[in-house]
Amino acid sequence: ITSNGNPVVTWAEGKIWVNNHAHVIAEKENILLRYIFYYLQTVNISELIHGNIPKLNGRDLRNIKIYLPPLSEQHAIANTLAAFDNHINNLCELIAKKKAIREGALNDLMTGRTRLKGFCGSWEVKKLGELCKIFDGTHQTPKYTSMGVRFVSVENIHDLYKSEKYISIDNYNSDFRISPTKGDILMTRIGDIGTPCIVSKDEPIAYYVSLALLKFIMINNVYLYYYIMSRDFQKEIYNRTLHHATPKKINKGEIGKCLVKFPSLPEQQAIADTLTAFDDEILALESERDKIIQIRDGAMNDLLTGKVRLC
Repeated sequence: ITSNGNPVVTWAEGKIWVNNHAHVIAEKENILLRYIFYYLQTVNISELIHGNIPKLNGRDLRNIKIYLPPLSEQHAIANTLAAFDNHINNLCELIAKKKAIREGALNDLMTGRTRLKGFCGSWEVKKLGELCKIFDGTHQTPKYTSMGVRFVSVENIHDLYKSEKYISIDNYNSDFRISPTKGDILMTRIGDIGTPCIVSKDEPIAYYVSLALLKFIMINNVYLYYYIMSRDFQKEIYNRTLHHATPKKINKGEIGKCLVKFPSLPEQQAIADTLTAFDDEILALESERDKIIQIRDGAMNDLLTGKVRLC
């Protein structure tokens, strides 16, 4: 059962083996199995679940009432929804392919194995602590407020501005003499380790000890953001992580000892622009996929309840 109360429905073809944790539904005369596959995805079965472990028994499954149009309309509905699914699956495959290409490009560009056109010359290697100042956030769980200054932690690293936790302005002013500003980098250092993000707004942000703040960055900040994600830097982070700690962590001082390899500023910018273009393309494809999924879900509910007829 999914979080919204709908059953998990899987389409299977050929010979399969099924244990007693699943029901097998076979096709009957005048009922298209592909139509039933889509219809069951819209049924809320929350009230039919029994026991401490969510379970839908066979009797309750058989008693689910189904809106059943003529067979020709079942085919039309199933074909329409299958067309949406094919498009979504193609987008997912393309996104996975683009991510693999981007990952390869990132590691090739960050090691100098691949040089962008027009660039040559040697690279420098310095410790991260020589290229920026590193800070960590408050070590105390703050008193949250309904509004004020946004408070972020590890779980917010992929989108800082979705955090719905706040602290008072007074607490922010007293506890955060050094705070993130636009262009700085936040990186996870407890639990999840080595995931970076760039502070993209001028909005004040308070942050927990589980994040490290990279500030006063002396090289291109977008280049550094991508370098942190590279295989070489992730290996540095891994080797300096306290894996026996619960949760695992890397101390602030150890972060500064990690090595960063970098070319001239113009080449840093070119590399950053190249990788940003990859990410922008992937984000656009993911946005298109999510939009199609939303349209598909609306069409599914309309078609399978008779609100929209294909006849």
